[in-house]
Amino acid sequence: MGRNEQRATLGEQEGALLKWLAENGPSSVGQVMEIFGTRHGLARTTLATMLERLRGKGYLQREKMDGVYQYAPSEPHEVQLRGLVRRFIDRSLGGSLTPFVAYLAEDAHLDDAQIEQLRQLVRDLDTQGRGTKRHNVKGAK
Repeated sequence: MGRNEQRATLGEQEGALLKWLAENGPSSVGQVMEIFGTRHGLARTTLATMLERLRGKGYLQREKMDGVYQYAPSEPHEVQLRGLVRRFIDRSLGGSLTPFVAYLAEDAHLDDAQIEQLRQLVRDLDTQGRGTKRHNVKGAK
């Protein structure tokens, strides 16, 4: 599946699981259950279903190692996050950034470092031209 554009949306628990896998690396259902499942009060079968759904949506890949499937993100987490934001803006906001920017300005409670990251992104846009440069914001969540 190319560049995230046709992927299905994620539920809150799916997003948390995807983030956990990105932070912890390839994991089996048992490993996910031991830490993530216990912390979130999820049954092993529920986790197995979630992992397979994420794989079906294109967010995860799996590889059999020593007879056990290991699940890992299909792309770097930052790439997946950008795709999720792009789809949210396209689907929920009709492609308009105005409500998103208004949220950042009025409700996001940004700290000084995050505000400086946004300023740098705007400077990059001014310097490079609209949309021609990809800028990875450290600490973006």
